[in-house]
Amino acid sequence: MADSTPVPESYYPDLKALQAIDFTLVELNLYLDTHPNDLEALKQFNSAVKKSAEIRESFEARYGPLQNFGHSLSAYPWKWKDTPWPWQV
Repeated sequence: MADSTPVPESYYPDLKALQAIDFTLVELNLYLDTHPNDLEALKQFNSAVKKSAEIRESFEARYGPLQNFGHSLSAYPWKWKDTPWPWQV
């Protein structure tokens, strides 16, 4: 395993923002499973999907990929080898 690289102070608040919006998506997804005709909830879900994508794109641009196996883009040179990995923080 590679040595862990220190993260900037902004890393944790940015990661927390991503985790919060993704938690919102999980909750709305579960709600919509039982209330599929709730238009307001569906609008909130679609808005949260867009927000999650924006936050994730910004996060990955600043700190590197969050997922491997083609689920995240990588800048040059290959960034997945750089630590810390998402599960190490």
